[in-house]
Amino acid sequence: MTNLKKLGLTALAGSLVATSAFAGSLGVSGIAKVSYASGNNGAVNGNPLSMDSAYTFSGSGELDNGMTVSVNHVMTASSASFSSSGIILDMGDAGTLSFSNGQTGGHGIHAYQDKMPTAAEQVWDDLDGEANGLVSMNETNTIGYGTSFSGVNVSANYNKQESGGSAYSIAADMSPMDGLMVFAAVADKYAGPNSTTDEYTVGGTYTSGPITAGIQRSSIDVTTVNSDTDKTHIAASFAVNEDLSLSVGRSVVEFESSALTDQEDTGFSVSYTMGSISITAAANSSDNVSGASGTDDEHKEMNIAFAF
Repeated sequence: MTNLKKLGLTALAGSLVATSAFAGSLGVSGIAKVSYASGNNGAVNGNPLSMDSAYTFSGSGELDNGMTVSVNHVMTASSASFSSSGIILDMGDAGTLSFSNGQTGGHGIHAYQDKMPTAAEQVWDDLDGEANGLVSMNETNTIGYGTSFSGVNVSANYNKQESGGSAYSIAADMSPMDGLMVFAAVADKYAGPNSTTDEYTVGGTYTSGPITAGIQRSSIDVTTVNSDTDKTHIAASFAVNEDLSLSVGRSVVEFESSALTDQEDTGFSVSYTMGSISITAAANSSDNVSGASGTDDEHKEMNIAFAF
């Protein structure tokens, strides 16, 4: 037993020495935010003022073969708990390989969930029907890969479900001409025994001077009858100067069920940046939430954020 203990301590000491030989760095950054929010008809749940902050721990190191490894871990201060983390292996011309939890790593369909220009918030954010028509991917312990060739950025990710199923997605984007960016992504997700969810999204943005405009079309096809959704989103942003930006957008969610009415979301955002301080405001509203005719919702908020 004594010899085994000595052997274990010797191996541990050797591993610590080897680890300390890596040339790497570790840093911490964060953001603190004070918010004012109001809901439908000015209603709020208690005090409309709130504060939140998040801290990102990030590190990187270079391997002997020239590849680099980076890691990040995000923690929210409001609950002092884990938010997201990821490990990325940059293999140079061979692409990047990621393992993520709570984030996309820039790979797959979730990274293209909403690519429309905005100065602050998306037009559906914080509304009751915000998830309707949005493509998604399980981000818990997901493997991703991305690379570029001939001007096309291609990525994919894979997620194994605990229930025995799996999900995968493939995405691509390119800039065929100055100012224009087009993208497309598809996903196939396990939704239970003999049940799947097929998703796709396609769109593009065009920038001319201070104006950026875009359109995106998403579709979600589920096994359950009369449960499919299609979403069309258009938006435009205007950079008044280097510090001030404005945006406006509108999205329409169409439901397969004839008993449901189209959900219409609109939003306006503005942002102003002064060094490490940013001031943002957004006003979003929704008509026929989740297809229920006459059911409306709205959300307004203003934030002051400090980056450090």
